[in-house]
Amino acid sequence: MWKRFCDGINSKERLPVKKIGRQPIIKVPEKPLILPIPVIAVTGSAGKTTTKEMIAAILARRWRVYKSMLNKNFLGNTRAHVRRIKKYHQAAVLEFGMLRRGNILSHCQIIRPSIGVITNIGTAHIGNVGGHKQGVAMAKSELIRHMQRDGKVFLNMDCGYSRMLREQPFVGRFAGEFITVGIEQEADYRATNIQQSEEGLHFSCCLQETELTFFIPVLGEHNIYNALFAIAVADSLGINPATIQLGLRLFRPQKQRLTHYRTARNVHILDDTYSSNPNAAKAAIDALSQVSKGTSVAVLASMLEMGKYEIRGHEDVGRYLREKNIDYLYTLGRSARHIARGAIRAGFPAERVVHCTSKRQLHQRLMRRLKPNTYFLVKGSRRLKMGETVHFLYRQATKRIIKNS
Repeated sequence: MWKRFCDGINSKERLPVKKIGRQPIIKVPEKPLILPIPVIAVTGSAGKTTTKEMIAAILARRWRVYKSMLNKNFLGNTRAHVRRIKKYHQAAVLEFGMLRRGNILSHCQIIRPSIGVITNIGTAHIGNVGGHKQGVAMAKSELIRHMQRDGKVFLNMDCGYSRMLREQPFVGRFAGEFITVGIEQEADYRATNIQQSEEGLHFSCCLQETELTFFIPVLGEHNIYNALFAIAVADSLGINPATIQLGLRLFRPQKQRLTHYRTARNVHILDDTYSSNPNAAKAAIDALSQVSKGTSVAVLASMLEMGKYEIRGHEDVGRYLREKNIDYLYTLGRSARHIARGAIRAGFPAERVVHCTSKRQLHQRLMRRLKPNTYFLVKGSRRLKMGETVHFLYRQATKRIIKNS
């Protein structure tokens, strides 16, 4: 039942194996593992883990599902999946990470997916692929060129570069089906009637020519795209609509991905500190703007691995923030000063912008904003450990409430 074979690999696109001493950095098998079950691989610049978890939450209502743990999406994790996927599993949902060109190809050389999801083409790791989105698109679309040729690929029609992935040179010899999701553009699965509350998002989507209502217990309209991918994949696998609705309703997001903390006296903290890139930062700013019913404070730290796109990417986030309902901007880190500069140049009041060079200084300045009816967003690349700022705000908010009670 379980077989391995290798075909359709473009030799020019094979990833060279570099060595340190006698140990190769990257080891891939000569032939990929082909499984007789749906193997769903999720990649993209943002939303990979949430999309993977949503798909698994739905499929697990019906099947025994193997899924990659948390956000473990490196090549070593994919090699481990080969040992851990058992014959009793009826589907596998995997996350394929990418730092540079050739990474997705290597994932596919270990386990060959039959279904591919590319959430979007953005600016994460853009510094490793030449500093432009076309490089990201070529690297991510390795999934299309090296998955099963007759499989299915799911794309985001609201992402300009994702729309291009249906054409050469991104397609290669793929001869399968493209299925699309979207909100603004026409798509096979399109969300309408979007409503957001502090508990999550309601929206409508047509399945089998019937308009249905869905609920996801997460903030941020960008998560509707993740839900649409989960709906589309599940529907294509024959999961009935009621099971899809229930799976999404019972979905539980992972921590540090717009986790919403509430304290008494209406102090709110949106913890989106797992990682950051310009697209993800904009989505988080949108979430703060949409949820806030009081004073909104954006705390944005540097975004890493931006390469030549560093200044432009940070300034772009600042300009974007200027157009949203944000009252105060705090930035942390050398690169993040460009966020502050971009916001001010776009017309954001300079007296409401505070740039800090240390976390201690940031925390001291944030104490002034800890007042009732305040909504904080904390966002930054993982290595900067911005979760410490989330914990600081929560502790201080609780202390002030206790003292004032």
